[in-house]
Amino acid sequence: MSAPLIDAIVKAESTEQRQAAADALAAFAKSEGLVKSVAIIDSLSPLLENKKSVPHREGGLLALASLANSFGQSAEPFLIPQMPKVFELYSDKMVPVRQAAGVASKAIMSLPTRYAVRLLLPVIFHAIKESKWQSKIGALDILSGLTLTAPKQISAALSDIIPIISEAMWDSKPEVRSQATKTTTDCFNVVGNPDLISSIPYLVGCINRPEEAAECIHKLAATTFVTTVEEPTLAIMCPLLTRGLAERTPSIQRQTAVIIDNMCKLVENPAHAQQFLPKLLPGLDRMIEIAASPELRSVAERARATLVRVGGGEPGSKDQVVIVAYSVSSAQVLEVLKAKATFVKGDSFSATILAYVSTLCAELIASRNFEKDAWVSSIVPYVSILGSAADVNALAGELNTFYVDYDAKNALANKTAEDVEEGELLCDCEFSLAYGGMILLNKTRLNLRRGQRYGLCGPNGVGKSTLMRAIAEGQVEGFPPADELRTVFVEHNLQAEDADLPVLTFILNDENIKSLDKKNVIDMLESVGFDKEKQDQAVGSLSGGWKMKLELARAMLMNADILLLDEPTNHLDVANVAWLQNYLTSLTNVTSMIVSHDSGFLDTVCTGIIHYENRKLKKYKGNLSKFVEQYPDGRSYYELSAATISFKLPEPGFLDGVKSKDKALVKLASIDFAYPGSDKPTIRNMSCQVSLNSRVAVVGPNGAGKSTLIKVLTGETIPTGGNVTKHPNVRVAYVAQHAFHHVEQHLDKTPNEYIRWRYQYGEDREANNKATRQITPEEEAQMKKIIQWELNGKMEKLQIDDLYGRRKAKRTFEYEVQWVGRTYEDNAWIPREKLEEWGFDKVLKAFDDREAAKAGAWTRSLTSVEVEKHLGDLGLSAEFATHNRIRGLSGGQKVKVVLAAAMWLNPHLLVMDEPTNYLDRDSLGALSGAIKDFGGGVVIISHNREFTESVCVEKWSVVAGELTVTGQNYTQKITEKIVMKEEETKIDAFGNVEKVKSTRKLSRKELKDKQKRRAAAKKRGEEVSDSEDDL
Repeated sequence: MSAPLIDAIVKAESTEQRQAAADALAAFAKSEGLVKSVAIIDSLSPLLENKKSVPHREGGLLALASLANSFGQSAEPFLIPQMPKVFELYSDKMVPVRQAAGVASKAIMSLPTRYAVRLLLPVIFHAIKESKWQSKIGALDILSGLTLTAPKQISAALSDIIPIISEAMWDSKPEVRSQATKTTTDCFNVVGNPDLISSIPYLVGCINRPEEAAECIHKLAATTFVTTVEEPTLAIMCPLLTRGLAERTPSIQRQTAVIIDNMCKLVENPAHAQQFLPKLLPGLDRMIEIAASPELRSVAERARATLVRVGGGEPGSKDQVVIVAYSVSSAQVLEVLKAKATFVKGDSFSATILAYVSTLCAELIASRNFEKDAWVSSIVPYVSILGSAADVNALAGELNTFYVDYDAKNALANKTAEDVEEGELLCDCEFSLAYGGMILLNKTRLNLRRGQRYGLCGPNGVGKSTLMRAIAEGQVEGFPPADELRTVFVEHNLQAEDADLPVLTFILNDENIKSLDKKNVIDMLESVGFDKEKQDQAVGSLSGGWKMKLELARAMLMNADILLLDEPTNHLDVANVAWLQNYLTSLTNVTSMIVSHDSGFLDTVCTGIIHYENRKLKKYKGNLSKFVEQYPDGRSYYELSAATISFKLPEPGFLDGVKSKDKALVKLASIDFAYPGSDKPTIRNMSCQVSLNSRVAVVGPNGAGKSTLIKVLTGETIPTGGNVTKHPNVRVAYVAQHAFHHVEQHLDKTPNEYIRWRYQYGEDREANNKATRQITPEEEAQMKKIIQWELNGKMEKLQIDDLYGRRKAKRTFEYEVQWVGRTYEDNAWIPREKLEEWGFDKVLKAFDDREAAKAGAWTRSLTSVEVEKHLGDLGLSAEFATHNRIRGLSGGQKVKVVLAAAMWLNPHLLVMDEPTNYLDRDSLGALSGAIKDFGGGVVIISHNREFTESVCVEKWSVVAGELTVTGQNYTQKITEKIVMKEEETKIDAFGNVEKVKSTRKLSRKELKDKQKRRAAAKKRGEEVSDSEDDL
């Protein structure tokens, strides 16, 4: 009966008539039932394969579409096998056939539930790999559609999908490449890992543009991972990691190996890692075999060992074992289904449907989906034709119950740690946390209770600030969302665009505060010390302490359930620290989590300590003192002297004319300074001096003028009154209050690269930004004036071009001057005083700085190896110094970078403004010890009294712009002779160790001993040259 209807489809004269005939065939098939209609579906295959007749091919496609629309899901097991032929006709030469293929594919592919993805993928893959380009585009488009209808299922299949679509991104046809790129992006977007969302364009881009792989590796290294890394995440990263291992640049290879090593540790199910062994091991094996650097080979070996271990062992080895919770195949489900579906006959039609249903159920089990609705929708529409509604519904319920019980028996139970704290439980979550290539926390548990105050303790770089930022941004898996639990993160992070806003406007502009009454906001600001004048002051003009109080006031106005405080005492003076302690202890309904390196503050405030131990968070009850009793190794958080690490500051060189360590190197006499536009001077009539022996603590309340005094001392600013006298060859290292400004323009460099960039021309590039280097138009005009000077026995009118040299002349210096329009033979040596008289003060200071830099730079080579050693002396390991970008470092690590960069030229004076901010207790203790051993002078601004009292014997008290000097200072006329400490060796660019030739003049006794050793060597018959230094 169906033959005449099929003939009508073929003989129709237009597409519209053919569609009508196809609808008629579908109506007939529906009336006959699906059992009899399977033969009709099979009879359409010859039509699709007829290469000579367009009506046959178009008609067959339209008939398939009509049958799909007529039967719906029940016909799915019989229509899906027709899809390869449908995809093939996407590339038909005739437009009507291609259009009909699109209609048929969309009709058929709209039938399956999202749990049928695994059944559809082989058909789609075949079309992408084997068909013509139009068919490839059609299959890729269908795959993109599935990312919308079945995102979880596509995500679970990414390890199979990505190799296929990656190959399509290199197709010779630009149309295919374009569609493949779109499909790849769609597939990557379903991964469900929020940490990778911003990196997806780079991950896609590095597949079809391999030259971008290196930059993508760097971006991935700076990504904070807070969700468990599962198979889909590994699948989309695998192409990038494979490419990274193939890069020629050792630094990229190394970073890739580190990421592999650490990401594998975050994989919860070892079976996920196992399938990537064959893809990643060859690249690691190649690095181990041919890498030139022993360090690079060791990193690759470590990554390989981790990958193999979590993957269950060497691929193909008889010892390889992968432990998984359990797995169920479609064949096993089919046996259970047959046993329970007693009402189903054993014919081929029923067998096809049961096999199809068992595949859908196996996919449900694999995704651990035991919702009854999902099982009913995957069973009832297909099996309903085989039995009564009651029998089919009962079968769906029984099968669902069977596998719910099966899962309960086989699933692994997670134990919850006992929690005996008081207060309402605000959160109890288990999560992992990583920062790029380094795992910070792995499967750890965090529970917080209302009203408790937790100190978050651990060394620099373990991820304290990263954890709090992840909590605030809602990236910690299992942590309650913002609409359930209000969490406010308080950190030192006022944005530049807010700098010109008045304080009150800045607060009122906050999205979370706009709805509050203005009077309440003003009352809160006044309660923390912001009077009317301060409220109208620009945010950018506030001192560091006032900015921190402003951030705290803003947090208080948000009525947080949890207050996250990152170094809240930084920049706060003693009075404000006491105020903060009282405020936090008064919050009985708010939970606080605090990162601070102020042990006294933590001891007073905390009710519990959360400590980083072996990538886990362990909670201790009580304050810091109680914590130390329970964890003795934590004493370094309490006592600087108990620090477990050490720093080493480079020794300064000799200075001409300086024979005593108490001789003034920089002297300020009656200086004043007022900021532009201000009538009131910030500092007034200040006088002080610094020598090699100086250990100065600059103290005073916030906004008193401490930082301004330091900037005048270092040449960052020019005083508006008074005199600054400086030894011409003195080298001064300066670490600013907001230390990160030194490196904020170089975040994509490694610390090693940053220091080599900064000093590549022999002097400090940042010195060019000092106010004492900036020449005003008036000064420029003064220096261009014609002067009279005797040249070749007669007075001539000349103009100075530049300075080319310097020499000592009795109690002053003379400088070699090049004249405009004259050869070097006419150069003249002119005393410093004369040049200052002609207005060349700043040029002279810049020249002196360059000469001083040269004197400091000769002692060691500006090589990667030497810079890495220097950074290591200041507590930054090679992993972070050479192989991680500054962008990915913690606050404490950045401070170490800034300090190391400032100390590269072996300065005579070290000036630090709030160096204790961001440094942990271990690092503070190490810095304290290094300062005590340092051969140069040190000036420190810090509110950390414990730190300053441990290293400083002289105090500069700044109050309301006036200075008082007390303690051991220059007025006491202490005289200590200089003992020169010289480096005995240095390392060249190739890592060779060279002896440094001493420039120190030997004493008479040392010279006599040397002559005796030389005479003895000659007597023994040894050759001794005149330049022999070993003797």
